[in-house]
Amino acid sequence: MAVVETEKHGQIMLIRLNRPERLNALGTQLRAEMCDAFVEFRENPDLEVAVFTGSGRAFCAGEDMKESLKRGAPGGDNPPREDPFMNGTLEKPVIGAVNGFAMGGGFMLVERTDLRVAVRGAIFEMSEAKRWLLGGYNHGHVAGLPHPIATEMALGFRFTSDRLHEVGFINRLVDPDDLLPTAFEMAEHMLTLPPAARVNTIHMMRQMRPKVAPDLNRLAAALHDHGDKTDLMESRQAFSEKRKPVFKGWVDPADRYRTPTLDSITKDGGAREG
Repeated sequence: MAVVETEKHGQIMLIRLNRPERLNALGTQLRAEMCDAFVEFRENPDLEVAVFTGSGRAFCAGEDMKESLKRGAPGGDNPPREDPFMNGTLEKPVIGAVNGFAMGGGFMLVERTDLRVAVRGAIFEMSEAKRWLLGGYNHGHVAGLPHPIATEMALGFRFTSDRLHEVGFINRLVDPDDLLPTAFEMAEHMLTLPPAARVNTIHMMRQMRPKVAPDLNRLAAALHDHGDKTDLMESRQAFSEKRKPVFKGWVDPADRYRTPTLDSITKDGGAREG
């Protein structure tokens, strides 16, 4: 059974994550079928705008914890070929139609869209601080959010769609029955523009998104390694067992006071890119 559905409406392609029993979590099959859908969208010359949504009460719950625990490693398997939506090579605009929970990797799917419509009361969370050794430091920055709000986001606090609309992360806030009609209205507007204007404007606006400086990404790579990595699987096991996690924190307790800095990674010749 397919877990990603597609429909074609003239020049608009609807891409729907359809694994509602798992809150559209990013399992191996879903990642592969999502990749196939976006490759088809990119390669079909008759399609110009995509509307991206989910089925059930979630847009996407992020990492499939059951698969991670079964595999014995955090994160998800990459699809067998490059996903143009995820790797940033998709030249066509995508409108996110967020129907419910957008957590972790699901939040990251939303932030890759060009325009966003969400139902009132939808819950968003950047979960990296709960599952890795460094919170999602870059997401609020790339979204252009004020630093205190970006910090709150990086620490794994939850946001409602209403609040994210207030701070400018969501373009339209609607009732559930108006979600897809509003997204399609936005797509239809884009199709009224001269084709070159639509393509060039989307490209220009993507280039203007804030970016994290390379030296800060190198620091982030070092911080991703700063701590006891057994906590990564403990966080997932505890989530699966619905219990409070028992974290170790550090391999050497003294590491609590040896946090990598920009100066230290420069002296060490730089850290790996992450």
